[in-house]
Amino acid sequence: MKKPMINVQSFHDGREGKMNSRRQFLKIGGLAVVGSSLFLYSCEEDGIADEEINALDAKGVDNKRVFNLGKGDLGILNYAYVLEQLEAAFYTEVVNGFYYNSLPESNRGEKQILRDIWYHEVIHRDFLKAALNSIAPPGKVAPELNFNFSGVDFSSRDNVLTVSQILEDTGVSAYNGAGKLLESADYLLLAGKIVSVEARHASAIRDLIRPGTTYFAGDDVLVDLGGSGIAYDKAVAPRDVLAAVASTGFLETKIIANNLPTA
Repeated sequence: MKKPMINVQSFHDGREGKMNSRRQFLKIGGLAVVGSSLFLYSCEEDGIADEEINALDAKGVDNKRVFNLGKGDLGILNYAYVLEQLEAAFYTEVVNGFYYNSLPESNRGEKQILRDIWYHEVIHRDFLKAALNSIAPPGKVAPELNFNFSGVDFSSRDNVLTVSQILEDTGVSAYNGAGKLLESADYLLLAGKIVSVEARHASAIRDLIRPGTTYFAGDDVLVDLGGSGIAYDKAVAPRDVLAAVASTGFLETKIIANNLPTA
């Protein structure tokens, strides 16, 4: 039986170009309505048979064109590592960009927030890489991925903060959705520690966008379970999170994720 591949591609057209991929991401950034109609995987058969899947692991490491995330806890940790690589790469671009470097001395707080988030994401990325390398052989750990942020204007505060908000909100919902899929209590504890920091990032970025308001905990990222009036952060399944990531065009590496646990 052949297996579908997630074909990570940008959604460009001749009129809107690179900005179209960003708009696609913005439309589903809240991840409240991701479903079959917005599912952005490329599920056509790519001629990959079951016996070829193992070979794709090493292939992903060598040429960075395709990688099989795997299954079970290893697959979920690889999934988290992919997301942390994305965030670390984005904030590396931010701190090297015009908007960040042109912030005046009178606005040191905003610069400090962005720099701290960058440090945190790099730490998360490197920690997950080390953890994965300690439990999995070469070829089973996601490679260093290729990203393309040409659709982001790193000289624009509005553009940077908008994308940052979506990445952070998505990161929180991603860890919340993946936590229940982990079998190891140790890995669940690790995920819980990381998601608490991601939530602080999301809150800080939202406060930069709308200071002095309740936007830091907006209704677009919270859900009311059972009509109790108590708000919870959204939890989104890996399949839907990866679909949202695919829509951005940021990630150039192809990923096979159909073996990730779903329940």
